[in-house]
Amino acid sequence: MEAALNHSKYRLKPGSKLDLSQRYSADKSALPGGSKENAVQLLAQLSKDIDRLQDLLFAQQKHAVLVVLQGMDTSGKDGVVRHVFSETDPLGVRAVGFKAPTAAELAHDFLWRVHREVPGKGEIVVFNRSHYEDVLVVRVHKWIGMETRKERYRQINEFERCLAENGTLILKFFLHLSRDEQKKRLQERVDDPDKRWKFNPRDLEERKFWGDYMSAHEDALTATSTQWAPWYIVPANSKTNRNIVVSSILKEALAGLDMSYPQPEWDPATIRVT
Repeated sequence: MEAALNHSKYRLKPGSKLDLSQRYSADKSALPGGSKENAVQLLAQLSKDIDRLQDLLFAQQKHAVLVVLQGMDTSGKDGVVRHVFSETDPLGVRAVGFKAPTAAELAHDFLWRVHREVPGKGEIVVFNRSHYEDVLVVRVHKWIGMETRKERYRQINEFERCLAENGTLILKFFLHLSRDEQKKRLQERVDDPDKRWKFNPRDLEERKFWGDYMSAHEDALTATSTQWAPWYIVPANSKTNRNIVVSSILKEALAGLDMSYPQPEWDPATIRVT
């Protein structure tokens, strides 16, 4: 089932122009045929595979992995973290979220606070929102102009290239949600007493800028999908489809690192535990 998933259909080819209106957010083609149990089983297997590969990554201490999650409110960034990394050892995986910058952070370049959080060798770090907020929100609200935005695109590409050249695997996922699906999920938060803590009335104000956000994402992702740090456009209306796509791409990328456990400097044949 998993082998049939065509990862290239989600990858934004470097140099190509992204048009989100041509990307079907309700696509469910990653779901295996048959019952819902098949999808649950596939996700469980992918989680185990990622756990095994993450153990290799941690043991070898040669590569680092940065996973970037971007998307509109309710697109499922938290859900991806919970499901994709459900089996992994928390000692080797870290999730970081970037909120509005502090006064100290504003006193530095916009990537200063980001560079401090990138993964070390043997570690997976998930950016649940990221440095891309500094070319998205700030553009929509007109806090920066076009020249600054283009300059930041270039700086982001150079920053990510530096990471890649120093052994960091970078995978960037845009969770593509429709406006109607966001409406449904926001209303569910309002209606469910256990989810109301997630709702902020300001989310409705941001929702009014939907078209501006789509344009901002199209330009930013077009400018920053590179050979060393590609973007994947993940249909996110279906939570299960979303999780399978991200898990499958991550598993394949980790497997491509061709990792192995380090050999001990001592001879196991000489050791007897008594």
